[in-house]
Amino acid sequence: MVLQSLPRSGVAFRKILSHFPEELSLAFAYGSGVYRQAGPNANQKNPMLDLVFTVDDPVGWHSKNLKKNWSHYSFLKVLGPRTITTVQNNFGAGVYYNPLIKCDGRLIKYGVISTSILIEDLLTWNNLYIAGRLQKPVKIVAMNENATLRAALDKNLKSAVNAAFLLLPESFSEEELFIEIAGLSYSDKSPEGQFTQLMALPKTLQQRINHIMDPPGKNRDVEETLLQLANDPDCSEVVRLGLSAIVRPSSMRQSTKGIFTAGMKKSVIYSSLKLHKMWRGWLRKT
Repeated sequence: MVLQSLPRSGVAFRKILSHFPEELSLAFAYGSGVYRQAGPNANQKNPMLDLVFTVDDPVGWHSKNLKKNWSHYSFLKVLGPRTITTVQNNFGAGVYYNPLIKCDGRLIKYGVISTSILIEDLLTWNNLYIAGRLQKPVKIVAMNENATLRAALDKNLKSAVNAAFLLLPESFSEEELFIEIAGLSYSDKSPEGQFTQLMALPKTLQQRINHIMDPPGKNRDVEETLLQLANDPDCSEVVRLGLSAIVRPSSMRQSTKGIFTAGMKKSVIYSSLKLHKMWRGWLRKT
């Protein structure tokens, strides 16, 4: 399965980045604005470009961005960069989004996340929000020489491989393989192998699995639970439940936060666009 990148040079991305403060440890683009996708929106002209900016000092970055791009922010801008950063770090999944922004002739949406919070999510999957996005095809637009961040990005992909091994059946098609994770090789589904993979999962997912498996009052440690699960024929389903327990709450919190960070008007417009896209997809299927 090959994803075709839309014709867009690095110069075009650099022109967009030039509208923002330079202090980025990582910037990447994703979605239909970068990769041509199948479905009802395949021929959409100039789809919205989705970007994520990772910054070491969010207070300083937002302070500079407010001076350059005051109109991008909701009413929270009047409370200043420290309040914006507090909302960014402590609510939802640690990301502050500004949607429906016109920049260099394109409609874009950009999210801002602290480097330290991203690294924690990449290593532990405590939200699996941006970490989950980085397990899918993305276009790296800018990246500095942060060795800790680079190592965390690699660890996130290795964790995704371990999780995919546990989720795939004994045999699977090439398409199923790439759906779980690109480049994943075939696994031996022995209990010993599954236990090794379970032990290599990020700690937040292990804790969610332990909560699902551990009966009230027994209070087993995580390793004991994972050893039992490795011998359970429903191992993959329990892992799926654990992933869902991470992803669903963080996505809901992030969506709720969007009402405040984007503003009511932009939230209604953005939600309407999403619903229209879903409706077109449903009509196509039926």
